[in-house]
Amino acid sequence: QVQLVESGGGLVQPGGSLRLSCAASGSIFRIYHMGWYRQAPGKQRDLVAAITTGGSTNYADSVKGRFTISRDNAKNTVYLYMNSLKPEDTAVYYCTADRSNAYAPQGFWGQGTQVTVSS
Repeated sequence: QVQLVESGGGLVQPGGSLRLSCAASGSIFRIYHMGWYRQAPGKQRDLVAAITTGGSTNYADSVKGRFTISRDNAKNTVYLYMNSLKPEDTAVYYCTADRSNAYAPQGFWGQGTQVTVSS
């Protein structure tokens, strides 16, 4: 079992930046593939980015070149750096962890953090 707690969401203007953090506890962080999903009102929950235990990453086409996922195994934390934010990035962002699914981890979920991009 792993517990995930997201932080760093908030209100930002279009073109701005945010850094989301997800702190993991309860298990050995480095053995989990990690991911970020998002869900906008009335829409399905979609994968934004994922990072494997080895550090390989993959991104949704809509965020490539703007978002960066990284992990710090010493701090049991995964980050999502979001640049050039657009109103369509507004959503609740969820952190995930998975022992086996490397490219769309969904085994464990955090509670989510709201990101609102608006002027």
